Amino acid sequence: MIIETRPFGPIATNSILLVSAIHKKAYIFDAPQGSCEYWKQKCKRDSLTVVALFLTHSHWDHTVDAAEMKKEFEITATIHPKDAPNLRNPGSDGLPVYFPIAGTEPDNLLDEGQKIELEEFTLQVLHTPGHSPGSVCFYLAEQKLLISGDTLFKGSIGRLDLPTGQPHLMKSSLEKLAQLPGETKVFPGHGEATTIEQERSMIHYLCQEEL
Repeated sequence: MIIETRPFGPIATNSILLVSAIHKKAYIFDAPQGSCEYWKQKCKRDSLTVVALFLTHSHWDHTVDAAEMKKEFEITATIHPKDAPNLRNPGSDGLPVYFPIAGTEPDNLLDEGQKIELEEFTLQVLHTPGHSPGSVCFYLAEQKLLISGDTLFKGSIGRLDLPTGQPHLMKSSLEKLAQLPGETKVFPGHGEATTIEQERSMIHYLCQEEL
């Protein structure tokens, strides 16, 4: 398995490429501005076939290229049902949209605890509302990896002061992540990678505070 993270767009939003090295298949997580063209060129160079797009949530900076990716790679887009309306109609979540963004229909909807088999690895869906109602993390237990979107960052958490913020739900989401093995490597929606162990004390502190 190969994993690559790169920031794109005006607020350096991470897009993540997960590759089945054995089968030469690639899976994209989040679609910030400019990510489609970059992954297109990379996958062409490395003879990879893009199979699917998974979205951690529907905020515009994570979904700008979603419609383009679906068309370019002829793939499905998957998101939690509570964030699906904003994927269809960007900006309907109340966040300001600074340029036109094409909406797109989600092909698959995610459920809490759902397991998705992808070649030699398995994604487990963790519904982690707080930053948005349909925020999810993708956990790969065997590889001890977590794609955390904007729920958990290195040294911080996703904003709760946005129109989609639900502070009363973020605590339980963070507590869920804190229960993962400490060596789990976390790939967030912004910034550098971290581990659950590195963030556990921060999580415990925040869960004692008023978010």
